[in-house]
Amino acid sequence: MERIQFGTLSTPSCPVDSYIEKFLESSEAPEIQVDCKQYDSLTKALSNLEKGKLDLLALPARILHGKQLKMHQANCEVLGARTPRTPNMVLVSENKIQYQPKSGIILSESALVRRQLRRSRRGLRVLSPKAFIEIEKREKNYENELEMYSWMETLRENKEIDGYVIPRVIYSTLNISERRHTLLPDPHNLGDDHFLPSPYSDLVVIIGRKKYPKKITSLFSEVEGETMWRIQDYFIGGVDENHLENIGMLTRHRKMSTLMTLAEKHKDLTMEQAFHNSEGEATTNEVLVEFRIETISNDGRRTIAVDRVVPYSKYEIAMVATEKDWRMVIERAKTDGIDFFNN
Repeated sequence: MERIQFGTLSTPSCPVDSYIEKFLESSEAPEIQVDCKQYDSLTKALSNLEKGKLDLLALPARILHGKQLKMHQANCEVLGARTPRTPNMVLVSENKIQYQPKSGIILSESALVRRQLRRSRRGLRVLSPKAFIEIEKREKNYENELEMYSWMETLRENKEIDGYVIPRVIYSTLNISERRHTLLPDPHNLGDDHFLPSPYSDLVVIIGRKKYPKKITSLFSEVEGETMWRIQDYFIGGVDENHLENIGMLTRHRKMSTLMTLAEKHKDLTMEQAFHNSEGEATTNEVLVEFRIETISNDGRRTIAVDRVVPYSKYEIAMVATEKDWRMVIERAKTDGIDFFNN
């Protein structure tokens, strides 16, 4: 039986080791011997890949942002990806956003989520943990994400804040008993609040040496995950780290039946007509690929967004065209004196 060395690199908000462990215990696990090893350093893992001591490495795509040159210098490349399991953040609070008092205080580490919450609820005080500490003149240091969110939960229990936003997987890890409200990308009613995930949210990529056998990589990879990686890498792979925090991005596969049901519910004639001919017959039986990207002004009052839904066979062509549209819209906003990334 073939034997491979498989490494994982995890963060509290994207526990890759747990994901891979569950996968290997499932009915979808490959019929080969897999020896897993956890790493806490991308540098060390790349070194072992380059030397042949490691065959494949699974890690959060977010960690790889800005480090692809380092990966290529180690003679490695992205060979696959796994679809996110819990990409959406949750609000831990007694009340939903629309019922929060105008003077309510919500904490969020994510700059994107802070802007989304301000867009959703005017007058709501949405602060970063750092800003809250400075305003309240406190001395507080936390060493990792888990400690930071535990501290936020203590603040909420003491009624010093009204709520906070936390990754779903960390919410489950800390066994928090307070109500959670998932910040979803699809509003219940057309025009209601929506919350696109942060770039690479819970997306896992698999890297290995160049020309490593695809037949082995495919045993661990997923087609939807690969689509998500290609689109996000194309759109934002070269984006500055600071600017990345202001972008919301969603990429996923969709079934025609699901989209048509939503189009009928929201009376979206454009969507219905896009995939039907004049006689009402579907123009494709392929899986559809949806990609949405947006950025929001700091006060939440302005949003620039681009949405596309295309058949899978055409997504790469559409990806190139849409990225050009996105850049053009952003540049046009700058000429009008609106800079979404420096406001």
